[in-house]
Amino acid sequence: MTPAADHSSTNPDSTTHFGFRDVPAADKASLVRGVFDSVASRYDLMNDLMSAGVHRLWKGSLIAEVAPKPGERLLDVAGGTGDIATRYLAAGGGEAVICDINAEMLNVGRDRAIDGGHLQRLAWVVGDAEKLPVAAASVDVYTIAFGLRNVTRIDSALREARRVLKPGGRFFCLEFSRVVLPVLDKLYDLYSFQVLPRLGQMVTGDREAYQYLVESIRRFPPQAELASRLGEAGLERVRVRNLSGGIAAIHAAWRI
Repeated sequence: MTPAADHSSTNPDSTTHFGFRDVPAADKASLVRGVFDSVASRYDLMNDLMSAGVHRLWKGSLIAEVAPKPGERLLDVAGGTGDIATRYLAAGGGEAVICDINAEMLNVGRDRAIDGGHLQRLAWVVGDAEKLPVAAASVDVYTIAFGLRNVTRIDSALREARRVLKPGGRFFCLEFSRVVLPVLDKLYDLYSFQVLPRLGQMVTGDREAYQYLVESIRRFPPQAELASRLGEAGLERVRVRNLSGGIAAIHAAWRI
């Protein structure tokens, strides 16, 4: 399948969304970097608090979908502190490269890996999901967990995922999505907009970072649209699995 054109403009004067705000597309990466610089040291703690630990179950579901195998090489994009990569190795994967645009997040993860004695088979690379510093057809598995919504041009990132995957390689995206259960959607909105920014202020001292988090989730494509865009990027055999009633979802695909 031939990759399609990007849905996002490459015009240097174009705009994109940063939460509910429209900003110059050229500025989004630095704005996102600033968000994660601010919360890096307490990012994983906040994940536990705001999801009541459920994010661990979602990540466990992701790793079960991946079914890691010895000898396979993982590229975990927007990998931050290395949570997905270390789970991948613990489940039997061969080696993992953690790539993130935010050096501070990688530093936190590397320090944690050193403290835990988990540095073997792990590599840490600063890089942009839209322009990965990784050779074409060089990885067996590509994962991106709770990072795709922060990318300026999603379709460019999806095409990059296809580029770096070997033929027969597998793509997995774990991301917040659209709630599909009646009533739960209303409760989730109430919790998201009223509770999460306040919790972020209490734990990290940065309310705005978690206001952005909530808004970025609402601006992210729903399940069916993202599945379609995966196909347009040249990935095939796309499937979607909702988690917790669609609060999160796993999109999986293959490079054929």
